[in-house]
Amino acid sequence: MTRAAVVGSGPNGLTAAVVLARAGLDVAVFEAAATIGGGTRSSELTVPGVLHDHCAAIHPFAAASPAFRLLAADLERHGMRWGWPELDIAHPLDGGRAGVFRRSLDATVAGLGPDGRAWRRLYAPLVDGADELIAETLRPILHVPRHPLRLATFGSRALLPATWVARRWRTEEARALFMGMAAHAIYPLTRPMTASLPLLFGAVGHVWGWPVAVGGTRSITSALAGVLGDHGGRITTGRRISAVGELDADVVMLDLAPGAAADLLGDRLPSRVAQAYRRYRHGPAAFKVDLAVDGGIPWRDEWSGRAATVHVGGRLEEVVAAEAEIARGGMPDRPFVLVGQQYLADPQRSAGDIHPVWAYCHVPNGYPGDASEAILGQIERFAPGTRERVVGIATRSPAEFAAYNPNFVGGDIATGAGDPVQLLFRPRLTRDPYATGVDGVYLCSAATPPGAGVHGMCGHLAAHRALRALG
Repeated sequence: MTRAAVVGSGPNGLTAAVVLARAGLDVAVFEAAATIGGGTRSSELTVPGVLHDHCAAIHPFAAASPAFRLLAADLERHGMRWGWPELDIAHPLDGGRAGVFRRSLDATVAGLGPDGRAWRRLYAPLVDGADELIAETLRPILHVPRHPLRLATFGSRALLPATWVARRWRTEEARALFMGMAAHAIYPLTRPMTASLPLLFGAVGHVWGWPVAVGGTRSITSALAGVLGDHGGRITTGRRISAVGELDADVVMLDLAPGAAADLLGDRLPSRVAQAYRRYRHGPAAFKVDLAVDGGIPWRDEWSGRAATVHVGGRLEEVVAAEAEIARGGMPDRPFVLVGQQYLADPQRSAGDIHPVWAYCHVPNGYPGDASEAILGQIERFAPGTRERVVGIATRSPAEFAAYNPNFVGGDIATGAGDPVQLLFRPRLTRDPYATGVDGVYLCSAATPPGAGVHGMCGHLAAHRALRALG
């Protein structure tokens, strides 16, 4: 039997392992940490009985993922279920207003008033062809398209700066709603291609929603591990692989950042590949605050308290300015803050009336300061009285993110800078982004296409590349 070894047990590593095991390979997964999951772990960080997601929290791409949809029945059998909130996204503004995104395109359009018609014109063509769009976008950007017209419709706008596309709306609510989705790129929003993420987020959200994983994000990797076990795969935790020679395998999948892959492969790696991996650029970091809040956050507007995802950054201009400051290496006084209220879709995460609130802001890579007060200040701006309700708090700095998951270099939870050149050619300039140049060894982390997010597609595509090489 052909033997495969997978280094790293994040969602990409485990998805690659499942694909190989289902194809009949003898698969062993090695994880340096004590628990599997990478950025998809969950635990009680603040108050006993209150469950927090460590990193990944809201999962539009997971629900839409072709890899996970192929495994849907098996994953459900192992406990993976989605929970949807009443509202998917709220973006509060001063004065008790908010932009509101609902899974229903019609309901979102109705709530945007004079901008509803323009929202429909932008998103309806993408929603109508969502399956084809996902098939084209959750893969390497440079490829021969199977649905060229669908991809051209998307690409004609996706290549634009997010600020240009946002000009089509007249209200601050619609502009802020679009820009909040764009800010997930962690990149200056006046640059080309920054419209791609909010277009894709919106299209996916209007079809599959922005759900949470019931029982915590950890349930995703637990289910993948269960499916792997069904096919004879094994997982060893607490085992750090320092050199590829430690692995007795015909196929090796590396769920690692490029620099770590170069260290592990050492002299076996062709010099041109080693240079490219070591030049791979990491982007801004995250500073995270987890709160246990008695009664939940007292949002001033009537919608944010019903949304699992709240984008806290104010008007379009404020979000753009904050992300530009981060890109320059500065720390804004009013950062863009992502707030997760997953308990609204998964009440078992709470302990009575004590609810978990997940929040992080973008900071420069390796930022040594404490951004917790900036995060709380932004939340308090739109929800006065929040501090008085906090009964537990835990923080995670960029350095702590890197220690928690070595793929998060400098606290970069996206495993790579999101500039256009690197998006096109990540992790290096090559026709085969998963091949390392070492026979039988493949990179399958979020540094490979299609990039960050809990979708498993990096591992799925890399594993199928390995199977093609095996014939």
